[in-house]
Amino acid sequence: MLHKHLAKYMTLPLAGGPSEGTISHSTTPASGQVAGYLPQGGEKVWEKEYMRNAACIQDILLFDSKQLEVALNLDPSSARIEVQCLLQAVLQVNRAHLLAHPEQSLDTEQQARYAALLERRLGGEPIAYLIGEREFYGLTFKVSRATLIPRPETELLVEIALQQCGRVAAPPPGTHRPAPCGRIPSPPNPLPLAGEGGRQAGRGKTFRVLDLGTGSGAIALSIAHARPDADVVATDVSMAALEVAQYNAQRLNLGNVKLLHSNWFGAIHGERFDIVVSNPPYIAAGDAHLSQGDIRFEPRAALASGADGLDDIRSICAEAKTYLNTDGWLLLEHGHDQAAQVRALLQHAGFDSVFSARDLAGIERISGGSSPASMKTAG
Repeated sequence: MLHKHLAKYMTLPLAGGPSEGTISHSTTPASGQVAGYLPQGGEKVWEKEYMRNAACIQDILLFDSKQLEVALNLDPSSARIEVQCLLQAVLQVNRAHLLAHPEQSLDTEQQARYAALLERRLGGEPIAYLIGEREFYGLTFKVSRATLIPRPETELLVEIALQQCGRVAAPPPGTHRPAPCGRIPSPPNPLPLAGEGGRQAGRGKTFRVLDLGTGSGAIALSIAHARPDADVVATDVSMAALEVAQYNAQRLNLGNVKLLHSNWFGAIHGERFDIVVSNPPYIAAGDAHLSQGDIRFEPRAALASGADGLDDIRSICAEAKTYLNTDGWLLLEHGHDQAAQVRALLQHAGFDSVFSARDLAGIERISGGSSPASMKTAG
């Protein structure tokens, strides 16, 4: 059985010199599929031979990587990785298996499953939703259409939170902390010790973290996994998202996380935390990007927040002081051009040591501030 996407390819020559042929990235007007590769002078013979055999791994990688390059404007390396991810999901193997067995053919059922996934990816659906998972901070998280897809830039939020956790109490002996994905830039004003002016490190008090809008749980569970001595609470207004987070917590065997159905602080009563973290919606409701690329498949409620994208951040900044211990920290992810506005909101709410930190692309991605003693009020 011919893999149906390969059957759509135009009969073009192989890559090489003048005698071997050239690569073409053109598409057929009818199908819109990327052109394939066939030897000069033997197009029909080659196609008939191919149709007698099930598509093998190396052929699928060759042809379908090109399809994704053209359809989604991906670079060759990213396109190949995505095809590998789809094959791994269908065959239930790792990448090393694909590399070691390029000649392996897919049976009829596997071809059908793979073709369905590829068709959806060609339509723009994110690879994470197709395979149902995404790696984040060295851990694998289940994701669904009810959750945002964890992104590498959000690892900076986790890293800064863990830096603060580490200043209060050391992890127990033998605790493993995942290495950060890259060098985390320091904020303009270094974060002071969380114990300064109040709690001191090592006095036996549990460090408490609250994650608002947890989604798949990537932020909260990464912190809980790295710091099993911490007490982590995670909230979300979506029950469907909380079910995914609960699955991830169980799969990671984390017993130091509590999940709550809550609209931001709504279900938090009489509790205080040393750190409040959030990756809230921060895209303007009318932003054209909401209907483009991967994010058009993600839950709109987890992306958009008012006319300027800052409605939820305003709400969190205004309320957070009630739920923070003295010298506690509020840490927020925001849009690439919102750092100055978020710093202003933090300062207006009375936070000290307000800062923004740049991600590995040099973008001010995380902003935060500390709660002075004067901000502490009855919960």
